[in-house]
Amino acid sequence: MVSVIILTKNEEQDLPKCLSSLQWTDDVLVLDSGSTDDTVKIARDFGARVSYNKFTSFGMQRNYALENLELKYDWILFLDADEVVTPPFENAILYAIENADQRVAGFYCCWKMMLDDTWLKNCDNFPKWQLRVLKKGRATFTDFGHGQKEGEVKGKIEYIKEPYLHYSFSKGWTQWIARQNRYSSLEARDRIEKRPPFKHIFHRNSSQRNPALKSRLSDVPGWPLLRFLHAYIFNGGFLEGTPGFIYCVNMGYHEFLIKIKMRELRLKRKKNTVAISNATKESEITIS
Repeated sequence: MVSVIILTKNEEQDLPKCLSSLQWTDDVLVLDSGSTDDTVKIARDFGARVSYNKFTSFGMQRNYALENLELKYDWILFLDADEVVTPPFENAILYAIENADQRVAGFYCCWKMMLDDTWLKNCDNFPKWQLRVLKKGRATFTDFGHGQKEGEVKGKIEYIKEPYLHYSFSKGWTQWIARQNRYSSLEARDRIEKRPPFKHIFHRNSSQRNPALKSRLSDVPGWPLLRFLHAYIFNGGFLEGTPGFIYCVNMGYHEFLIKIKMRELRLKRKKNTVAISNATKESEITIS
């Protein structure tokens, strides 16, 4: 069997649907970071065990869960509250772990991005892979941008190709845009400070390849517009109707936010470097 860990904060709207899809496991743990709504009550009503840890980042929160929560099983599935396990995904997980050899430390999983009950397969570049299923003590997470990717891994990571459902827009566009504004600040910082090596652009693993690509594409003139055109025209997002158009426009806007925030960070660094240089020269003149 599998232990499931869900990270939450004020998720009373999405959590019931997520928990309802987990009736197949008897070990569900909710790691909350200070909800002020009915999230904790809902989790307990569904029989989940609830713990608290102050949220710093997704990577650190997942690592805290791995290190501190009492897990019933060796295999762990991480979910967000706006994600839903389908019966085919459940079966794929159980089959994968039952047939995993000793070298397997975990599994990359992918999702169906849902908007207005429309699967944005083309807009969202399906499949996108994240480490979501792992064996206890065999892998950790590290932060990149607003999210996380695998950190130290003891063994190999395989793939579960059956997707789960992701309802990222369930709380409405006002909440989504506010969240993307926060996320874009983190993404801008890490695309500058944690830019992966150029060789990762050619990595077969998308979790290594995509951060390297995004860090460099951000410097391309007109990249936000190109991001929209790539998703909507070349990837066929227009086939997904109005939801596809709305999503592609907002992803272009998200990249625009990242780009201008990267510019702002670089200008600040340049000013700081000039200020330090001038201060050093003045100090040398004074001493001499």
